[in-house]
Amino acid sequence: MVTVRFRLLGEIRVLRDDQPVDIGHRRLRCLLAALLVDVGRVVPLDTLVDRMWREQAPGRPRDTLYTYMSRLRTVLAGIENVGLAQRSGGYVLTADADSVDLHRFRRLRAEATAAGDDATMADRLSRALAEWDGEPFAGTTSDWLDEQRTLLTTEHLAARLDFAEVRLRRGEHAGVLAALAALAAEHPLDERLSGLLMLALGRNGRQAEALREYDRIRRLLAEELGTDPGPALQQLHRQVLAGEIALPDQFPVPHQLPGVGRFVGRSALLAALDRPSTMVTVLHGPGGIGKTQLALEWAHRNAERHPDGQLFVDLRGFAAAGEPMAAQVAVRGFLDAFGVAPARIPVGFDAQVGLYRSLVAGRRLLIVLDNAVDTAQVAPLLPGTPTCTVLVTSRDRLPGLVTAHGARALAVDVLTAEESRELLTGRVGSAEPVAVQDLLSRCGGFPLALSIVAGRAEAQPDFPLAVLADELRESGLDALDDADPAASLPAVLARSYVALPPEQAKVFGLLGLAPGPDIGLAAAAALTGLPPARTRSVLRALQRVSLLHQDVPDRWRLHDLIALYAADQAGSDDVALRRLVDSCVRTACGGDHLLDPHRQPIEVEPLLLPDKDSALAWFTAEHACLLAALQLAVRRGWHLEVWRLAWALTTFHRRQGHLSVNLDCWLLALDAADQVGDPGLRQRTHRLLGRAFARVGSNARALFHLRQSLELAEDVPERAHSHIALARALARAGDDEQALSHATDALALYRELAAPAWEATALNEIGLISARVGKLDDARLACEAALLLHREQGNRDGEANTLDNLGRLGSDVAAVRHYEQALALYRELGNTHDEADTLDRLAERHLGLGDRARASARWREALALYQAQFRDADSDRVRRRLGSFGR
Repeated sequence: MVTVRFRLLGEIRVLRDDQPVDIGHRRLRCLLAALLVDVGRVVPLDTLVDRMWREQAPGRPRDTLYTYMSRLRTVLAGIENVGLAQRSGGYVLTADADSVDLHRFRRLRAEATAAGDDATMADRLSRALAEWDGEPFAGTTSDWLDEQRTLLTTEHLAARLDFAEVRLRRGEHAGVLAALAALAAEHPLDERLSGLLMLALGRNGRQAEALREYDRIRRLLAEELGTDPGPALQQLHRQVLAGEIALPDQFPVPHQLPGVGRFVGRSALLAALDRPSTMVTVLHGPGGIGKTQLALEWAHRNAERHPDGQLFVDLRGFAAAGEPMAAQVAVRGFLDAFGVAPARIPVGFDAQVGLYRSLVAGRRLLIVLDNAVDTAQVAPLLPGTPTCTVLVTSRDRLPGLVTAHGARALAVDVLTAEESRELLTGRVGSAEPVAVQDLLSRCGGFPLALSIVAGRAEAQPDFPLAVLADELRESGLDALDDADPAASLPAVLARSYVALPPEQAKVFGLLGLAPGPDIGLAAAAALTGLPPARTRSVLRALQRVSLLHQDVPDRWRLHDLIALYAADQAGSDDVALRRLVDSCVRTACGGDHLLDPHRQPIEVEPLLLPDKDSALAWFTAEHACLLAALQLAVRRGWHLEVWRLAWALTTFHRRQGHLSVNLDCWLLALDAADQVGDPGLRQRTHRLLGRAFARVGSNARALFHLRQSLELAEDVPERAHSHIALARALARAGDDEQALSHATDALALYRELAAPAWEATALNEIGLISARVGKLDDARLACEAALLLHREQGNRDGEANTLDNLGRLGSDVAAVRHYEQALALYRELGNTHDEADTLDRLAERHLGLGDRARASARWREALALYQAQFRDADSDRVRRRLGSFGR
C-alpha cells in the first residue's frame, strides 16, 4: 500500500513511499502549507490569498490562485487517499491528519496531557518531539509562514519543557540537565525553563550553580524588563537555599474527595469531561441542579489518572450561612494537605500561592473547587502547570476564568426524562406509575427536587406516593421546603436571589409572572419597562448566575420551579403584565398586517415588524407565549385584549394549520365579546367563530354562528362578509345551491361597496361552487375574473387560492401549471396548510399524466406537512395512496 507523508516541521516536503515528490517553486510550497495546516477543513479563498501574499497580492489574486491550485493538483495526482477539491467559498485538501507531521505532533502532545501516568506522558512527548526535523517551513518564507513559524516554535519549546518536567518527576535529573542548559542559553528570560534548570542542578547536587542560575535570570529580568522573578521562582530559590529540592514522591499524596451519593445519567457531560481540552473546566448551573455530584462522580472515576492526589475544597460561594471562603483560607488548607510545616509557610498571600504552585508543579493532581462565588476567589487556586486538572462548580458562569485563564464552561441543566425516572424509581420504586409520573412532571428533571421528594417518600414508606403528588400539586414550591436548608429548594434558590442587585432581583421576579414557556427580548423589555439594551444586559446577568437559561439568541426561559420561586418574590404586578399583553397585542396586529395586508384592520396602533418574513418568524417564535398571554388576559378580565389577540392570530393559525387552536381562541373571544357588550364586536365574533368551526369540519355549529352573524350585521361590509362565510360553510356541508346564492349576494354587495379585493374573493368562491355543480364554463370565467382582480390588487393570498381553484377545472397539464403557481405563492406566504392540500391535488394530476415518480414525491411532501399539522385523516389517506404504489 502506498504511504504518503507531509512534512512541515522542517523543510516543506511530500514523501510518497519515503521518496520525495517534486513540489515545485516557493509559491506552491507556501500554498501546500496553507492547506495542510487546516487539512480536512475548507480554507476560504480570502484566507488563502492572505496566507499567500498578504498586502503584496497580484492584481487578480484569485486567478493566480486558481493557476497554482491546478499545478498543485497535478503534483498530488495519483497519491492514494489525497485530494484537492473546491468547496463553497474555498478549497480543502483531504488527507489523513496523521499523514502531516504537524498534526501528529499535536495529537501526541494532547495524548501526553491526557495520559494517566508519567511513563505514558514521557512516551507521547518523546514521539511528538521526534516529529521535528528543524525549523518549521525551512527554506520557504512569506509573512504568514514567518508568523506560523514563530507560533510553532513556541509550541515546540512548551513541549520540550513538558518533556523535561516529566523526566524530572521520574528522577532523570542527570539526563535532562544538558538539554535544559542548552535551552536556557537560547531562551534566557523564560522563568519556567530557568526553574526546571534550577531543579535539575539542585537534584544533581549542584546547589551553587542552581543559585547562580537564579541570580542570572533575576539580573536579566531587572535589566531587560524591569521586573523581579515571579512568586513560584522566588519560592524555588528559597527551597534551593534551604536544601529542600525534594522529588515529588516525598510529599504526601492527598485524597480529599468526599463520597458521592446515588448518581444517575449525565452521560453527555461525563463524556465532555473525558475529552481533554483545557486544564480548567467550570461546571455552572442553578443551585440544586447537581453540579457537585457530577464533579465528584467524574473525579472518583478518574482518580487513577491523577496519581499525585486529589484536592477538594468547598468555597462556600452560596452557603446557607456565613461568607464565601477567602482564597487565602483555601490556599492554606492545600498547603496543610501537602504536609508543609507551619514554619515553612511564608507570611504573604502571594508567596503562599507561589509555594502552592511550586508544590503542584509537574504533578498529576485533580483539584475540585466546589461552590465558587466568582473568578477572584478561584484564580489564586489555579496551578501554573498543565499536568493538573481543575474542576470548578459555580452558579456563576465565571466568564473571567474562560477569558483570562482559558477555561471551558459546561452548563449543567436538568436531567432527561429517563434519568429523572431512574433517580426517582431507584429510591421509591415504580408500584404507583401514575403518581410517579405526576411527581416527575412537577419536578421537571430538577435533581434536588427529585431527591427531596424521594426522601419524603422514604421517610413515610406507608404513605401512598399519590399523597405526596397531591401535596406537590396543591402547595407548589412550599412542598419542597424543609427546615434543613440543604434539603430545601426554596432555601437553595434564596441564596442566589439575595445576592442579586435590586434591579436584577426585580426583573427576576417579573419573569416568574410572565406567561409562556420562555420570553423574547422585546416582550421582556415591555414587561420590565426597561429599554431593550438594558433589558438584555440584565437578562444576561441573570443567565450568568444560572437563574435564567438561553436556548436561542434573545430568548430566555426559567425552569418551572425557579419560575414559581421568582413569582413568589414578585407577588402581583398587573401594571407590568398589562404592558406585556399590550405589547403582544400591538406586535401581533402589526405582524398580521404584514402577513395579510388586505385584511380589514381593527382599531389598534400596531407595532410594525420589518417585513413579512420577520412577521412569520416572530409569530412562530412567540406562538406559545401569545396563547399564554391570551389566557392571562382571560384570567385578568382584560376582555378586549382577549378578542384582539384571537383576531391577530387568525391569519397565522389558518396558514400554519393550527385550526383547533384557532377555534379555541375564538371560543374565548366570544365570551370576551359578551363581556365587552359591543353589539358590532359580538356580531363580528360570531362570523369569525363560525369560520373557525367550518375550518375544523364542524359544519352545524359553523352555520349556527354564521347565521347569527348575518342576522346581527348592521352594515353592508359585515353583511357581505357574513354571506361569503356562509357560502363557504354551506359548500363544505354540501348545500351547493344555498352556497351559490350567498356567494352571489356577497358579490353584489362587494360591487356596491366598490371593493375589488373582496369582489375577487366572492368571484373565486362562485367559481369553486359552480365547478362543484358542473358549471365548468361559469366556474372558469369567475375564477379568471377573480385572478385578474387579485393580481391588480396585489393580493398574493387571494391569487394563490384562485390558482388552486383553476387547477381543479382544467386538463391535467393545465392543472399542474396552476397548482405549481399556487404552490410557489403558498410557500412565499408561509401558508403550509393550503400548501399541503395543493400538493395533494398536484400529486393526483401527476398520476393522471402517468408520472408516478413526481406524484410520489409530491404526496410525500404533503404527508410531512399533514403530520406536522396533526391532520390524521389526511395523513392516513395519503399513506394509502403511497402504499398503493407498492402493489
